[in-house]
Amino acid sequence: MFRSVLLASVPLFALTATASAAEPSSSAPAATHAASEKDSISNGTVTVNGAPIHYQAVAGTLLVHNAKFDDSKDVIASRTGKTLEGDKKGDDGDGAVASIFYVAYFKQGAHAPNRPITFLYNGGPGSASVWLHMGSVGPLRLNTPGDQHLPPAPYKLINNAQSLLDVTDLVFIDAPGTGFSRIAGKDAEKAFYGVDADGKAFTHFISQFLAKYGRFNSPKYLFGESYGTLRSAVVANDLENDESIDFNGIILLSQILNYDNDVDNPQANPGNDDPYQLALPTYAATSYYHKALPQMPTDLPAFLREVEHFALTDYAQALAQGADLPEDQRKAIAEKLHDYTGLPVDYILRDNLRISGGQYSQQLLASRGITVGRLDTRYSGPPMDPMTDQSDYDPQSSAISSAYISAFNDYVRNTLHYGEGQTYRAGVNAKWDSHHRQPFMGRSDRTANVMPDLAVAMKNNPTLRVMLNAGYYDLATPYFEGLYEMKHLPIPADLQKNIEYKQYTSGHMVYVDPASLQKLHDNVADFIRRTDNQ
Repeated sequence: MFRSVLLASVPLFALTATASAAEPSSSAPAATHAASEKDSISNGTVTVNGAPIHYQAVAGTLLVHNAKFDDSKDVIASRTGKTLEGDKKGDDGDGAVASIFYVAYFKQGAHAPNRPITFLYNGGPGSASVWLHMGSVGPLRLNTPGDQHLPPAPYKLINNAQSLLDVTDLVFIDAPGTGFSRIAGKDAEKAFYGVDADGKAFTHFISQFLAKYGRFNSPKYLFGESYGTLRSAVVANDLENDESIDFNGIILLSQILNYDNDVDNPQANPGNDDPYQLALPTYAATSYYHKALPQMPTDLPAFLREVEHFALTDYAQALAQGADLPEDQRKAIAEKLHDYTGLPVDYILRDNLRISGGQYSQQLLASRGITVGRLDTRYSGPPMDPMTDQSDYDPQSSAISSAYISAFNDYVRNTLHYGEGQTYRAGVNAKWDSHHRQPFMGRSDRTANVMPDLAVAMKNNPTLRVMLNAGYYDLATPYFEGLYEMKHLPIPADLQKNIEYKQYTSGHMVYVDPASLQKLHDNVADFIRRTDNQ
């Protein structure tokens, strides 16, 4: 199971962008007048590329009733790609319900039908959208330079010159049960905490949002991080087949579409060696960053291409032989892994050439009394237990989580004027149903693999464009894993041209590095401009 990504927070001080409580302005999208009395509306300004952008922020909730399915009928529906009339129960308001919290930023003075709109969310599963909201492309962001533990409060939010409000309106969505989103009703957790249930909830939310704000004719994008990339594949397919809504593009940040590729605990799935191969380039990049390689290369991208080739050829062939691998070849592969990771040869041999992510994090700098991060391997810290085989905490999460959560709690209450008397939940640790009804194939009893969902979405909408963004130092969802999954999508060769790839010298949360954030903004803004059909 994919581990939840839970980070921390910060009180806001010295805000560069301005925002205040206000009635909807006449220059804002007309549909913002439809905000309910529980919505909080404020105005602000952000400066991007030297130009001020005046925006209206709406903080509010939408109710989503998730359907309970009759399994036999739903298998038929999944095979046809259509939901059959009368299959759903609960859409009349009975059963489980979620009040889903969002913050939407609308550029004032823009013509709403022609203005792109992007829906953003984090992953976990079970994480709120605070990380993307406070760290990436919103109008204000937390300043997180470097790879060190941030000092305690006060924290500082700054004008986000890398906000995407220059090219698109933004809607940050907190998953059911996280943030200010709440669930209730009979079997509420079963109705919302699972791959399929979560996908339906986001599909229903997005459809309702488009109706409430009159944005059905706007160019539309999904932007998911981590588990949010898996969610995007499911939601894009559900929106097409259940709601007849095509999207212009999907922006994936730190991708995982197939849980079998997870390098956190691959020992639990013996016989599948893909995680070891796909994580190796990240091990190499990390060892390069910490100067732990026997011979330091001068060109990181070129070095990583060499490691990628080895991972898919000599390394893959050696692992595939299992117990039949000759001893001399086994030692030769261990020596090569030592060259690419810096780990001791005898340690690699003891682990039978197969090193999990947790083992690598704990062992790389063990001689220095340091463990490296999972979300971002540039971060490091003292191990909780230096004698354990695997890392038991994430230095990056510890370094920045308090800042993110504290900052958002201050911002949402004092700037967006929402959440008084409520608790903001950065995440929930719920039992997650990772089984998945694959399109046309029925329910799978294996861990989730949504590669078929993305493939079906691209086949149904052959104009759909996909952008994969990844950090070299991400050990939660290694960058080469995302490349591998995309290259193995069951789609015609000519649809591969609809996928583009960007890598950054950063980690899972690419945006915590200011230089990488600027590149992320420029790449995504260019992607939207090229695909909005205007």
